[in-house]
Amino acid sequence: MIFPIGDDNIIGGHKPYVSYGLIIINVIIFIYTISLGQQYGSVFLNKFGTIPFEIASGDDLFTLITSMFLHGGWMHLIGNMLFLWIFADNIEAVLGSYYFLIFYLIGGLFASGVHILTDWDSAIPTVGASGAISAVMGTYLIMFPKSRIKIIFLLFFKTFHVPAIAFLGLWFAQQLFSGIGNIAPQSAEDAGGVAWWAHIGGFIYGLILGWLFKRKFAKNYSYTTLNEA
Repeated sequence: MIFPIGDDNIIGGHKPYVSYGLIIINVIIFIYTISLGQQYGSVFLNKFGTIPFEIASGDDLFTLITSMFLHGGWMHLIGNMLFLWIFADNIEAVLGSYYFLIFYLIGGLFASGVHILTDWDSAIPTVGASGAISAVMGTYLIMFPKSRIKIIFLLFFKTFHVPAIAFLGLWFAQQLFSGIGNIAPQSAEDAGGVAWWAHIGGFIYGLILGWLFKRKFAKNYSYTTLNEA
């Protein structure tokens, strides 16, 4: 198996306080969730996870935000936080913490909206930060297509680099292929399934915003300032 473990980072710019803060918040909430035990932990996830049927009915709209900070298992949390750690800091360095936080939260809302549209009558709660993180990845693809993503090949413990445009392009192709094959998802991420259309929706949102950001913040960064982390 292969996993991304790093990327080229911008020298200077805004400090990624929000990016790292989001990771800390997600970890703390996950630890609290598992501290409740399996039964009450499940109740907690059902209470604060996004249930498409309820949102479509206009109920529990607050869960569109709270669900972004919930995770159903260690691998779910670790995977999301790894991608957030790798891709978010460059975006925040250019946008600034305030605008990055707004961008992140709206990206999560947009991703949830797309997921709900594809399965609006589902009563299964959806949790996870992956929709918002997908938005970050979409923007990263547009703003830093030549940045190198450091990959580790676990079988041989070897590392190598691939351009962001290749890594993220293949990632999105996988999401799109899986999403088309699961137009009506049968389960949410905490139940072992994957909300593919949340990933797709978030990524497309990120692509659009990335194009706008690249035009507006072009003077804030340069590819010549990228060094390996």
